[in-house]
Amino acid sequence: MLEKNSLDRIRKNVEDCIGKKVILKANKGRKKTTIKEGILEEAYPSLFVVKISNQYDCVRRVSYTYTDILTETVEITICDDNKQIKIS
Repeated sequence: MLEKNSLDRIRKNVEDCIGKKVILKANKGRKKTTIKEGILEEAYPSLFVVKISNQYDCVRRVSYTYTDILTETVEITICDDNKQIKIS
């Protein structure tokens, strides 16, 4: 039951930050990590979507599950008024 409460807490934290700028650090395996900045766009019951823009005006959307945050495959840091808050 602890895992269910943890996922609910993570889901609520993500839903509260919709529309804010985030920094994503994703573990892609074999010591490969990517760091991207974007806007937290949507939160669904089992996943959330981040809109990422690059210097070529190309918009890309990536989605992750709340379990990815729980297992630390993905780290999300909310950039809010000159302070950074990590969701975990």
